[in-house]
Amino acid sequence: MDEDIDLFLSYLEHEKHASRCTLRAYGEDLAILASMMEDEGACSWVLASHTDLRRVLVRLQERGLAPASVNRRLAALRSFYQYLVKRGRLVVNPAAALRGPRMTRPLPHTLSQPEIDAVMESPDTSTPLGLRDLAILETLYGAGLRVSELCGLDLTSVDAARRRARVVGKGNKERLVPFGRAARDALLAYLEEGRPRIASPDSGKALFLNARGGRLTARSVERIYDATVAKAATRLKLSPHALRHSFATHLLDAGMDLRSVQQLLGHESLNTTQIYTHVSTQRLREVHAKAHPRS
Repeated sequence: MDEDIDLFLSYLEHEKHASRCTLRAYGEDLAILASMMEDEGACSWVLASHTDLRRVLVRLQERGLAPASVNRRLAALRSFYQYLVKRGRLVVNPAAALRGPRMTRPLPHTLSQPEIDAVMESPDTSTPLGLRDLAILETLYGAGLRVSELCGLDLTSVDAARRRARVVGKGNKERLVPFGRAARDALLAYLEEGRPRIASPDSGKALFLNARGGRLTARSVERIYDATVAKAATRLKLSPHALRHSFATHLLDAGMDLRSVQQLLGHESLNTTQIYTHVSTQRLREVHAKAHPRS
C-alpha cells in the first residue's frame, strides 16, 4: 500500500507539478488511511471495496475528527483512486460515490479599518526587521496574498514601480496582483534600507528574509503577525490570513464586483469568493440594527 502511495506522490510531483505542501498533506493523509484500512483487514488499495472505505470514514468521525479534516482526507482518497483508475489498476473508482460529513462554513474573521491602521503602525521602522515586518503586513493586506504566496516571493516577483507582484498560488498557478501605494512605499523602504542589512551570502533571490538571512517560513510570518497584533492591542486569536479576509471584504464593501475579487484572490471557483459577500451583508445588518430607529 505504501508503494502505491509513493508512486502517486511521484505522479503529483512530476506530472501535476504539485507544491511541497500538497505533497506532504496527501502523503500524511493517505498514510493514515492506509494504516486504518490495514486495521480493518484490507491488504491492498485495489481490493478495498466501497464499504471498506466508508467504514474508514466513519471511524474518522468516531475519533472526533473535524468535518473539514474528514473531507480533506476523503478528497485525497478520491484523487488517489482516480490515479489508480488512470493507470489501469482499477476500472471503477470505489471512492467516487463516498460522501463526507456536512460542513457549516464559518464566516471569515476580518479586521476593521481602525484595527488595520493600528496593526500597520506597530512595527518599529527604525530597525531593518521592523521595515521588513511592515512590508510583510502591507503586502499581505495590500495584495490579498496567502502567507505561502508571500513566503514564495522573490526579488524578481515584485515590480514596485508598477505596483504589482507575480504570485504563484495553489496548484502552481501564476497570477499578477496589484497593490497600493502603502504597500509600495513599505516594500521600497525594506528593499533599500532593510533587506541589505539582513541579507547573507545564502539569501539568494528570496524577497523576505529572517534575521539570519534565510527565506522566511509561514511559521515565522505567523510569529511576526502575532507580535504585531499584540502591540496593536487588537484581537489576538486571528491569524495572518485575517489580512487576506479583510482585503476581500473591504474591497466588496467599497463596491468592487465579486468576479474581480475572485481574480485578485486567485480562487478557482466563484463559490469560494462568495463567502465574503456574507461578511459584507452581516456588517450591513449590524450597522442597520444600530442606526435604524425601528430596529
